[in-house]
Amino acid sequence: MPPKPKAKTTKRQNETQAEIGIIGGSGLYSMPGLERVREWHVKTPFGDPSDALVLGTLEGKRVAFLSRHARGHRFTPSEINYRANIYAMKLAGVTRVISVSAVGSLREDLRPLEFLIPDQFYDRTKLRISTFFGEGIVAHVGFDKPTCAQVSSVLGAACEAAAVKAHRGGTYICIEGPQFSTLAEAHVHRQLRFDVVGMTNVTEAKLAREAELCYATIAMITDYDCWHPEHASVTLEEIIGNLNRNAESACNVIRQAVRAMPVGRECKCGRALAHAIVTDPKLVPAATRRRLAAIIGKYIS
Repeated sequence: MPPKPKAKTTKRQNETQAEIGIIGGSGLYSMPGLERVREWHVKTPFGDPSDALVLGTLEGKRVAFLSRHARGHRFTPSEINYRANIYAMKLAGVTRVISVSAVGSLREDLRPLEFLIPDQFYDRTKLRISTFFGEGIVAHVGFDKPTCAQVSSVLGAACEAAAVKAHRGGTYICIEGPQFSTLAEAHVHRQLRFDVVGMTNVTEAKLAREAELCYATIAMITDYDCWHPEHASVTLEEIIGNLNRNAESACNVIRQAVRAMPVGRECKCGRALAHAIVTDPKLVPAATRRRLAAIIGKYIS
């Protein structure tokens, strides 16, 4: 019997594999401009992602789009299955993740409708699982520089190309939510010299690092939080209005970034686990090996 032709299998793999992952936050529930689109309802060892991955071609490159809160905005920041979301990106073949997130400004010069590309996070979450490890395997990844400098640089240049005012570098403090900050909290955040406040990205960043994915954030500023004397309280109506105005700009920036993203990775993100796993491989339970196969497979078979 002659061997089966390989063309069909290769085509199927090409349709599933993606180079760049895009996680859309509040206000960004789809990615305009995607071509050859199909949905992938992927199952992960950590449960279901927030939504189906939308696979397609953008600016000539294969991308996977995921709505963080699900289409229709159905999950609070604490309810999001972050592990499933990042693992799904890994299964899709993604090596770089662009995260889009709505944030409040903690500085006068960071104005609503402007963007920030943060290079630091501060974690004030309390209810999240922010690691893939445990249950028989321990790993400690480096996280002093929590975002990928190469991808962040591409995002900064993309903002300039798209004529969007963006600030490069800064600290994103991640609170649990879903409530916005109290006035006392906002003043403390400012005293600690944080730049923006959000509810999601630090958890994604930690998991992306463990999964050896490059990760960077487009933080879309919607408001001045509650500290500003002329913006004494944050209203959902104000935020949604600015989100809608930001959405088109964010999509333009993403298209520019995807177009300009270099093929090779010049960072260390893809080797984050090389010296991080401290458990004796012989002692890792078989079930844990299977669950983490997409992440640890090249280190522990």
